[in-house]
Amino acid sequence: MLDLQTILYFLALGSFVGVVSGLFGIGGGGVIVPVLTSMFLLNNTIDENNVVHLALGTSMAIIIVTSISSIKAQQKKKAIVWDVVKMMVPGIFIGTFLATFIASKLDSFYLSIIFSLFMFYSAVIMFVGKKPKPENKIFTAKTHILSGGAIGALSSLVSIGGGIMSVPYLLHQNIDIKKAIATSSAIGLPIAISGTLGYIINGWSHTSIETLTLGFVSIPALICVAFASFLTAPIGVMLVHKINVDLMKKLFSLIPLILSLKMIGVVT
Repeated sequence: MLDLQTILYFLALGSFVGVVSGLFGIGGGGVIVPVLTSMFLLNNTIDENNVVHLALGTSMAIIIVTSISSIKAQQKKKAIVWDVVKMMVPGIFIGTFLATFIASKLDSFYLSIIFSLFMFYSAVIMFVGKKPKPENKIFTAKTHILSGGAIGALSSLVSIGGGIMSVPYLLHQNIDIKKAIATSSAIGLPIAISGTLGYIINGWSHTSIETLTLGFVSIPALICVAFASFLTAPIGVMLVHKINVDLMKKLFSLIPLILSLKMIGVVT
């Protein structure tokens, strides 16, 4: 699994995911999960019944790094609304962590169906680009906690940073689009931390020195993809302040849709 070609594939995936993370305020799971699933299936040492779980857990761990890189770049521009992030964190941790227990009990086939359906929904939302009608106030702490729990739970099941849900949620509170994307990057960090912990705990019996896995997290994939994404995430942050983000979202929306549909064919 650690041959040069595989390492180069991981690095290329990480480079692309880093730009996507910084540009759209999402963790890149829509690309990471189907690509890693395909790569893990090519490795005969990975159990087919757990291949999607491993891709989901590894994606969560990678999003920790992409989120930190994006947060550092966004913080320099003072674009993150930290008051909202702080109110959402308790719900995010609880919802994300508990959902990993559900994911660990589901067959890889059903997980791939859930993932693909969500990616189809995400692709449509990103392509249409319809923005919610904004209100002139920030929601209450209770609303943020409950919303954080819901966003975290669904993000955990499909291993994303939550941006496809958190950005519209923030826009609904009349937060500027660029600040919403920046804040979404910060929201993705607690989702990724809690999700990674849950996938490690729930997959602990599958930890293997032979395949270099820690629970449902692949260490080689994590290191290579995370390293590359950490370096390229600031590029996405720089681009978001210079290009038409709505247009880029329309173009990008087709990629996770195609990959997720392909993933169903791979695991069936």
